[in-house]
Amino acid sequence: MKLQRKNRRVLALGALAVSGALALTACGSDDTGSSSGGSSASASTGGSNIKCDDAKGQLLADGSSAQKNAIDAWVKAFTAACSGVQINYKGGGSGAGVTAFTQGTVAFAGSDSALKPEEVTASKSVCSSGQGIDLPMVGGPIALAYKLDGVDDLVLDAPTVAKIFDGKITKWNDAAIKALNPSATLPDLKIQAFHRSDESGTTDNFTKYLIATTPDNWKYSGGKAWQAKGGQAASGSSGVAAGVKATNGAIGYMELSYAKDGLSTVSLDTGASAPVKASSDGATKAIADAKVVGTGSDLALKMNYTTKADGAYPITLVTYEIICDKGNKSDTLPATKAFLRYIASEDGQNILSGIDYAPVPADIIAKVRTTIEGLS
Repeated sequence: MKLQRKNRRVLALGALAVSGALALTACGSDDTGSSSGGSSASASTGGSNIKCDDAKGQLLADGSSAQKNAIDAWVKAFTAACSGVQINYKGGGSGAGVTAFTQGTVAFAGSDSALKPEEVTASKSVCSSGQGIDLPMVGGPIALAYKLDGVDDLVLDAPTVAKIFDGKITKWNDAAIKALNPSATLPDLKIQAFHRSDESGTTDNFTKYLIATTPDNWKYSGGKAWQAKGGQAASGSSGVAAGVKATNGAIGYMELSYAKDGLSTVSLDTGASAPVKASSDGATKAIADAKVVGTGSDLALKMNYTTKADGAYPITLVTYEIICDKGNKSDTLPATKAFLRYIASEDGQNILSGIDYAPVPADIIAKVRTTIEGLS
């Protein structure tokens, strides 16, 4: 089976999985599965042992479009095993997900940025006797995907990327790009830089990279909303990918799983021995430098965007599932815990590397599993 072959490959790369990396992309799904329920039932599908427990009913969730593809794969496996459970994930972006969570309209949310203090405060009104917490569940590289006829390999560095997305470099044959690509035939063509129109954790992480690595060339404060002037705006990672794909001379930032079908990806000159291309392995090496900065049961991470480690791809995000530590709704808690338990399991994490995501480092995912069991 394909999944079994993927699992064997992941196990063969066990050392990498232990050292780290996350990455997902979630998606809405109305699929419902069959077979089993019960207080301690489990079902085996596609090589996965999924504990359904008392899971039943419908789970509504919203948030990160970065994890859309990963959530989709997880939902398919989970609902095939657990009868009577329906999971509808609306990947409306991290901002929409956090808003929905603090308003109490979803069982959990996905976000590529950890909750801010004011968002934690807001969550206390829906988490009776508790608060919202961040559970890192998937990680992955944010690729700089481009379409430029005749140019299949392109190297950029942080200052050049910042100037492109800030409208300071406007032509592909600019001297700064030529210097990084001496053997490439660069056209006298306008650069069309695409960014997210919606509030997005992908934007937040991309701009955190620019702020950390080239503050002189990126003067904005950052956050989920795009702040630079000009450029082309599109909704969701899929919208950015579609815009770049349709435009010769375009470039945009998106999760690696969207950078397909006619799109090329930039290699970053990070100061390492060689430029680094976006990959799951590169994300894993970058996430190995992440530190847990959350307190209590919150497991928010801080990335090192300035890493110069060989092979480490620095524009890497971590997607969190946001849930109440206490005070979850009794009608959705069993299904929510069962689903989160599955996606944090070895089987759930092993799916990720086959769909351009990276599993969460072993020591961190172990803490996630413990936290999930304590949810109430």
